[in-house]
Amino acid sequence: MFVEPHLGRNLDSAKSGSIEVVCGCMFSGKTEELIRRLNRALIAKQKVEIFKPSVDKRYHSEKIVSHAEREIRSTPVNFANDILLLAGDCDVVGIDEAQFFDESIVEVCNTLANNGKRVIVAGLDMDFEGKPFGPMPQLLAIAEFVTKVHAICAQTGELASFSFRLSESKTRVVLGEKDKYEARSRGAFLEGMNRHHKD
Repeated sequence: MFVEPHLGRNLDSAKSGSIEVVCGCMFSGKTEELIRRLNRALIAKQKVEIFKPSVDKRYHSEKIVSHAEREIRSTPVNFANDILLLAGDCDVVGIDEAQFFDESIVEVCNTLANNGKRVIVAGLDMDFEGKPFGPMPQLLAIAEFVTKVHAICAQTGELASFSFRLSESKTRVVLGEKDKYEARSRGAFLEGMNRHHKD
């Protein structure tokens, strides 16, 4: 059972920031977990700002929406550095689909945490080839708390950690849902990749 990071603060000490990363494959509940944590902060009357890359318009141009259709308002940004300008004096910063940002997202998260903010980041840890995705490895390295969530393999029913692309496209970023991707276990992922290479 996952225990959420300790949220208490010693009021006599300087405000301490932190970085939490929720990662996993497609359909593993990353965004669902991000929304859950952000809603808890909102219920606690903390100031929350939420961001997502403007390239991600799959469900809504502004809101963050999970596959289960839970949603929360957000601000789409073109560049990671925009987050620093827009975060203001909030207590908590949420960032979805972090893998779509460039490497500067790592320094942005560090800066926010160093300024006393709780930073909660969600993103794919691997791309469709099973390789580390964009800035995610660096974010995992600097985070105080890391949660890896899993989906269920569409082929075997086992736990899934890989996002298998159903199309032949070799472009790294192809936005899509169940029409383009399947969550797969390691064995089913490798079998599918081998079949693609043979074809």
